[in-house]
Amino acid sequence: VQLVESGGGLVIAGDSLRLSCVASGLHFGLYAMGWFRQAPGKEREFVAACNWNAGTTGYADSVKGRFTISRDNAKNTVYLQMTSLKVEDTAVYFCAAASGNYHYTRQSDYNYWGQGTQVSVSS
Repeated sequence: VQLVESGGGLVIAGDSLRLSCVASGLHFGLYAMGWFRQAPGKEREFVAACNWNAGTTGYADSVKGRFTISRDNAKNTVYLQMTSLKVEDTAVYFCAAASGNYHYTRQSDYNYWGQGTQVSVSS
């Protein structure tokens, strides 16, 4: 199983970015997907998650209303659309896959993880 994130970069506060995560080696449509992030000196935290068809989603309070998770099962890809980015959104963003049909928020619920993509937001 491989999860590969892309789309990170350096942006200015207020800008937008869209992260992508392509999965291989698993039946993508049967896995819930999530995004987590880890800022320098901090623990990894939940950002967003969705069930098999993104019919149900969950978000951290810090990103609610600004970030949107979506997925394209035909492309084995999950996305994280990030708008109104803030300096405090700076982190390495990881996607993860969980063998279940819910928008899981706990890291322990996830079976597979990507290597992460860096998002840096400057003021």
